[in-house]
Amino acid sequence: MTDLTNTRITLARRPQGAPVAEDFHVEQVAVPQPSRGELLLKMLYLSLDPYMRGRMSTAKSYAKPVEIGDVMEGGTVAEVIASNHADFKTGDIVLSHSGWQSYALSDGKGLRKLDPDAAPVSTALGVLGMPGFTAYAGLLTIGQPKPGETVVVAAASGAVGSVVGQIARIKGARAVGIAGGTDKCTFLRDELGFDVAVDHRAPDFAEQLKAACPEGIDVYFENVGGHVFEAVFPLLNTYARVPVCGLIAQYNQGGKAPSGPDWLPGFMREVLSRSLQIRGFIQYEFSDQRDTFLKEATGWIAEGRLRYREDVVEGLENAPQAFIGLLEGRNFGKLVVKVA
Repeated sequence: MTDLTNTRITLARRPQGAPVAEDFHVEQVAVPQPSRGELLLKMLYLSLDPYMRGRMSTAKSYAKPVEIGDVMEGGTVAEVIASNHADFKTGDIVLSHSGWQSYALSDGKGLRKLDPDAAPVSTALGVLGMPGFTAYAGLLTIGQPKPGETVVVAAASGAVGSVVGQIARIKGARAVGIAGGTDKCTFLRDELGFDVAVDHRAPDFAEQLKAACPEGIDVYFENVGGHVFEAVFPLLNTYARVPVCGLIAQYNQGGKAPSGPDWLPGFMREVLSRSLQIRGFIQYEFSDQRDTFLKEATGWIAEGRLRYREDVVEGLENAPQAFIGLLEGRNFGKLVVKVA
């Protein structure tokens, strides 16, 4: 192990607006050896997710930012290649949070063993991981879709949105997906079984969305914000529920208020008069549901009722450009980097 080299991608500087390649630094360091009670992990897959943009900023948030010079954080699937820990042996495959690097030491805390025979291990970062659980907990706990209701989800072809729409269908609701581009909309309808898919890039997007929701919107799962939410908001029914999972359209604003007219007074008036429930959440708030989620989601996958798509990027060195593309909507499915 002494001749191994660890490739690490660190935060070189805080982005001003959209991240660029110069905001990241790739470095090579020696791989440390595990001491007593430790194990050495070799990364197989790295998850890339929109929340990482917030970690690059010092704007007030629910988690601490990555410090300049520190390894970019992120979920990983790894193989144990050396172990001085009683609970893990060489060859174990684990879910960890080791960040953007090819090797890492661990004391075993926070690791979860994965069964490669149960499902492809990369799914632990997507449909059976944090994104899938985010969709499950946010939709069912906050959205509470009922049979016959209309559920609309933004970024519907992504890791979270694709699961939201499919679970809505499983629960008997009508699923309307919003995505960017013809290919993604076709995928939602033909592969995932959404009732309707609407392209937010279309010049008449708002009109198309209204036509797709003739009886209004009962649940809107928010991943985007921006012009998508502006088209959705007038269509929300009385007592509509809005789980707020992400606001990717605002992530590059650095916490600054957008320019333009102030529509907050009118917005709040409508929240009051229509008795709207708008609730932001972070998935770990519902951690007591995780075991139930894994059991149900695994069953739905086996039955063919829950499908997924992965967008796999080869090579850790390509993570920065892939992440930049993620924030621009260039990925198609759950974005993961195949590290090894």
